[in-house]
Amino acid sequence: MIRPIAVAVLALTVFSGCGGMRDALTAHTDTAARAGSNELGATRLAQLIGSGEAPVRKDVMRTVADLWVNYQLLALAAAEGDSLNQPATIDSAMWSLFANQRAQKWFEQISKGWGRVDTAAAPQKYASGELLAASHVLLLTQNKPDSAKRNALARAQQLRSRITGANFAELASTNSEDTQSGAQGGSLGIFPRGAMVPAFQQALLALQPGEISPIVETQFGYHIIRRPTFAEVREAFLEASRAHSMQVAESTYMARMDSVSRIEVKKSAPATARAVAADPDAHTKDRAVLATSVAGSFTAARLVRWMETFPPQQQVQTRLIAAPDSIVNQFIKNFVRNELVLRAADSAGIKIDPAELRSTRQTFVGEVVNEWTQLGISPEMLADSATTKDERVRLATARADRYLERVLADEAPFVNVAAPVEVALRAKYPHAVNNAGLDRALQQAIRVRASVDSSRTARQPPTAVPMPGMPGDARLEARPAQPVQPGQ
Repeated sequence: MIRPIAVAVLALTVFSGCGGMRDALTAHTDTAARAGSNELGATRLAQLIGSGEAPVRKDVMRTVADLWVNYQLLALAAAEGDSLNQPATIDSAMWSLFANQRAQKWFEQISKGWGRVDTAAAPQKYASGELLAASHVLLLTQNKPDSAKRNALARAQQLRSRITGANFAELASTNSEDTQSGAQGGSLGIFPRGAMVPAFQQALLALQPGEISPIVETQFGYHIIRRPTFAEVREAFLEASRAHSMQVAESTYMARMDSVSRIEVKKSAPATARAVAADPDAHTKDRAVLATSVAGSFTAARLVRWMETFPPQQQVQTRLIAAPDSIVNQFIKNFVRNELVLRAADSAGIKIDPAELRSTRQTFVGEVVNEWTQLGISPEMLADSATTKDERVRLATARADRYLERVLADEAPFVNVAAPVEVALRAKYPHAVNNAGLDRALQQAIRVRASVDSSRTARQPPTAVPMPGMPGDARLEARPAQPVQPGQ
């Protein structure tokens, strides 16, 4: 589809730090992450996770390390009074929003003549079955014994003898076992040919508008079908016709675009794409070509950026790793199409309205200031206790560090760092998360959690309440929880 270019302004993004910092960290398993000159030690991360309530897992370690980095980078920016308000910085961080706006403007421009419906010809189109409408009463028989099927048939026959155009909606609402349509007087709305099972569609097409069918059997049960008159469904039919016309025009346009765009996905693309999904940080500058088109080469680095536009709950990386080659290829092809749309928008001279641009930039800066304030590290809050830049850095980073401790201890509300702010911070300030350090922190956290659980158990008195499955007079000592294993 053209319109919904795959963008999400608040998608979670993870940008790697400079290659030198990442390479240096890999040799130091005692460091889990670094932001500026500050380090998050593996032992400290293990204590933060192990002594709390969060699951002891590698992905949790990574999430907390990333949050530590974000808070620390916000602190560094606050100490410098840097609200990231440079237009180039904001525009780069907000590229997905601006891309979506440009694509939408382009689509509105090219689709002005799409979706037109000849209202005079609409009755004849409806009668011909170009789009269909139906109401029905359904008595279910699927997965029921023969005796129940016989009873359902008898009920259907009795209903059919009574049902008319005048009372159809009433009898459908009180008798149909398709409760969703029954609540609408049996109406199934407007739908294209092929949407219903063959037996249902054949019976419907045999009816003239206004007629009621004999009893029709499908795999679902016994139906009594009515084909509404055009007058009854006029507005819904015209709206569906507009949508159908728009869809056909859009599909035709996209097919024409594909034919001239010469999109070619490389044979190696699925394997490369899975590697990118497994470790995006390692591929932010990867120029390996996944596909080519008239727009040029679509690289692994471009895939990283497009994947970042999806919200975390869609689990795009996990799904991409598990998908078959055919789906991965289609995934890549859709992103190439998105780039072709943006290229077409550029060629058409489509730009973001200056007022919209100013408003977006102001909102971005406001978000930075809001996050500073919530963490207690805004420049105004630092000025009272620190005069030099070094003092402000120490104060701000210490406060950010302490705030994370309180969040993990459930003593302070979580402060989300909006994805565009995260992108801007990580592009500007040095940082890194060390995979080897996370592994070491995980092993230590398992031991810390086991120790904490044992201590909690030792402080608890034996329970006097009989436990499920035990004799009524049994008194059980509370049992220590089992240590969490890696990957659980």
